[in-house]
Formats: sequence, structure tokens, C-alpha cells
Amino acid sequence: MNPQVTPFFHAATSAWSYIVCDADGDAAAIIDPVLDFDPASGRVWAESASTLLQYLREHALEPKWILETHVHADHLTAAAWLKRRTGAQTAIGARVTEVQRTFKALLDLDDDFAPDGSQFDVLLEDGDTLPLGGLRIEAIATPGHTPDGVSYRIGDAVFIGDTLFGPALGSARCDFPGGDAATLFASVQKLYALPPETRVFLCHDYPKDGEAPRSQVTLAEQVCQNKHIVRDTTAEQFVAMRTARDATLSVPKLLWPALQVNIRAGNLPSATSSGRRFLKLPLNANEWE
Repeated sequence: MNPQVTPFFHAATSAWSYIVCDADGDAAAIIDPVLDFDPASGRVWAESASTLLQYLREHALEPKWILETHVHADHLTAAAWLKRRTGAQTAIGARVTEVQRTFKALLDLDDDFAPDGSQFDVLLEDGDTLPLGGLRIEAIATPGHTPDGVSYRIGDAVFIGDTLFGPALGSARCDFPGGDAATLFASVQKLYALPPETRVFLCHDYPKDGEAPRSQVTLAEQVCQNKHIVRDTTAEQFVAMRTARDATLSVPKLLWPALQVNIRAGNLPSATSSGRRFLKLPLNANEWE
């Protein structure tokens, strides 16, 4: 049995979210939901997540899972907002604890943040499965962009996070803490071993002016046409390309706000005694010194 997949595009961050359901029942999963955020004003709101919630209600779907493909560095997750309104459980790759430890140290977070994954309901190892009505969700560990990267295979569909972009855009960067190009190459090989007709659902697309964003490609397209890694690309070629390219990339604009929220499974930092919440911005003050 194959799932019914409905994509939702968040234009401000060029991010795709998905609602996946068993066409013969009411069970659904939400994948990579986005929380709206304006860094200039500090405003946080849930217009995008509300659209997902409205769709679920209009189609009488009961969300069982909120699945994160990894700790995103370019948008805030709406997982906690949706969990409070649906009761769905949150899940992410088990190596999220590595990401949490890294950024707890880099952000000098207080002891009230435990880097043990407890903010999520389920931590998934490679090969773990979750039920979804008459369907089964299989977790495929796909680290390399980040240590916690996981792809979700549901029937003939696979949701790959930032492991790859569309064929014209290539692959994900590997220069974040814990990222590794050789590891990403191995993760892509796991995906390329799936049947060629597999529907591949992307986490992002960055279309040219006048073009519509793509949420879906076939695995056959990726294997034959991906800009960075096709079937006969060697590990050495990929690592050399990825290393050179990553050295030219700038830091994502929402890196620090996104990480502080996303390692908390979408919960905002605790309020201070004044009732206000704050996000940290670590400074590189070497030149100032």
C-alpha cells in the first residue's frame, strides 16, 4: 500500500512540509512542519502550521506522528505547536543527542536544557519502524549533512530531508558541526539502492524566477541527473567537490534562532522572571578584541 502525500511550501524559507496519510483510513503523519519567524522583530507565529492543521481537520485525519528529518538550521519547526493541538508524537533520528550536545556547548545553554533527546517522544535508529494505519514508516539513517539525519520511507515514497535537493541543485552542505561529506556519500548510496520508481520528496527547493518549486522527483531522476552525485560518482570525487563548495557558502540566516528552537523539538526557550523569552546570538569577537 502506498501513501497519499500532500505537500505545503513555505516560501519564506523555501521549505517543504508534508502530510502523509493512509488513503484507506484516517491515520496521518506530518513531516518537517515550519513555524513562521521574523528575526528582525522577534515575532513568532503559526500561519503555516495552521494551514496544516486546517487540512487535517477538513479531511478528518488524525495525526499520529510529527516527523523531523533532522535539526534544521534554516527554519524553525512547528512540531511543538502542532503537538499541543493534535496530541501527535514527535520523532527524530537518535543521533539528535550529538547535535544537542554540540549546540548546548556553543550556545552556553543553562543546565535546564538536557541534551538527551528527551524533548522528543521517539528517537529512531536505522531500520526502526512506526505504524501509520495500514502503512509502515521505516527510518533510514542518512547522516552527513547533520549527524541526526534520517529519511522516512513509507510505501513507494521516501522523505529525504536535506540529504539531496532536486537534481538541478545537487546535495546538502556538510560543513555544520558533525557533518561529513564521506558520510553523506554513504547515505546517498543507501537511498540510491531503493527502487528507481520511488517517489523522492524534498525538504527544500530554490526555483529560478518564474519556475514553480518542486516537491517531488523520482529516484531514477536523482540517480541519473543529480548535479553532484550520480550512479558512477566516486566517494573521492564527491568529497572533493563538497569540500570545495562548502568553503564558499555563507552561514544560514536563521542558523542560531533555528537551532535553539529545533533542538528543543520546537519549544521556545524558557521564559525569564519577566515572562519574556529570548534567543541567544553568539558573537565572534576576535577582530573586536
